[in-house]
Amino acid sequence: MSPRNDPIPAPLALDPRPRLGRDYSRVRGTDPAATRDRGRAQRLPDWSGVRRILVVRLDNLGDVILTGPTLRALKAHLPHVHLTLLASPGGAPAAALLPWVDDIEPCRALWQDLGRLAFDPARERDLIAALRRGDHDLALILTSFRQTPHPAALACALAGIPARIGESRERGRALTVALPHADDALHQCERNLLLIERLGVPVTDRRLEIRLPRAAWSAADARLAAHRVTGDYLVWNPFASCAARTYDPLRHALAARALAEYADLRLLVCGAARDRQRVGELAALLGPRGVDLVGETDLPEFAALLAGARLVLTNNTAALHLADALAVPQLVTYAGTDRDSQWRPRTSPHRLLRRPTACTPCYRFACPTEHECLALAPAEVLAAGLSLLAETSVRA
Repeated sequence: MSPRNDPIPAPLALDPRPRLGRDYSRVRGTDPAATRDRGRAQRLPDWSGVRRILVVRLDNLGDVILTGPTLRALKAHLPHVHLTLLASPGGAPAAALLPWVDDIEPCRALWQDLGRLAFDPARERDLIAALRRGDHDLALILTSFRQTPHPAALACALAGIPARIGESRERGRALTVALPHADDALHQCERNLLLIERLGVPVTDRRLEIRLPRAAWSAADARLAAHRVTGDYLVWNPFASCAARTYDPLRHALAARALAEYADLRLLVCGAARDRQRVGELAALLGPRGVDLVGETDLPEFAALLAGARLVLTNNTAALHLADALAVPQLVTYAGTDRDSQWRPRTSPHRLLRRPTACTPCYRFACPTEHECLALAPAEVLAAGLSLLAETSVRA
């Protein structure tokens, strides 16, 4: 039985010989000194010999959506290549909106959920076996500015993937090519694109993009008709995956209702199924214009509803990136957890609302103080929303 078909991982070869191509030190945007510092020559793959690529992007839904321009550029440059996306269960649904993905491999990785996910050797062996079955020639490991690529690279090495590429601050031998770490302040979408540009992949379009299946448009139209929504509407996404990025839902509800009333819009409240219990107390504040859709739509239908919105009101969460990909005006209550430059909309007309604080960026999941960065009065949110509506109405 060949090593590539063996269900039991072969002994780890930390420095295999990948399909070799150009000298790493000659690639645009890289640092030859960084290569020498690693103590071994690194060479990039000859793309003509690459048939199957594993793109690793774990984390949340929004993070996977931000891989879109990178996946699109890879497919444009290498149309023959089969792209498999390794994504978390939370991020995997984004693949339905990214037509450049040929296959999806959901994975809840131990190194992403340390402290929350129990160690289970059988689960880790299953992951290695699944990656081995993919018969990948190359693993492209995408990370945020705080993450290390090395655990994912180690898993790929155990699975026998010969070329493993990522950007890294640390020394390590699991990567076959370790690119210099980009500036922390760089937008996540640009970070992904820079990585492949350093590998010689041309990028002609940097815009965020998603594509909606026809069924999503039909489902959204049926949903609007069922609730007798015939004119313009506002989509309000009140929750985020972490408390530190969530504006006070009661204040948010008051601002959303006021915006809908002043601008003569219906108000669609959307969110994940896990937020059903949280939205109950807000329903009474929405008034007759409100339509509660929390937990009722899948991701493609939600995106189709966003595409038809006059305005999106959201926290810094996946809805921000979906609206940005769709160029829909959005008003974002943007917490001080992150720098504006890292996650903000790049294409859609928008306003970011937050208070400047000394602790920004904190990168916390929960605020240890009084959430001063989002101490926004509903009237302030209303004023910003009306201003954005007036501006985008003139553009239209």
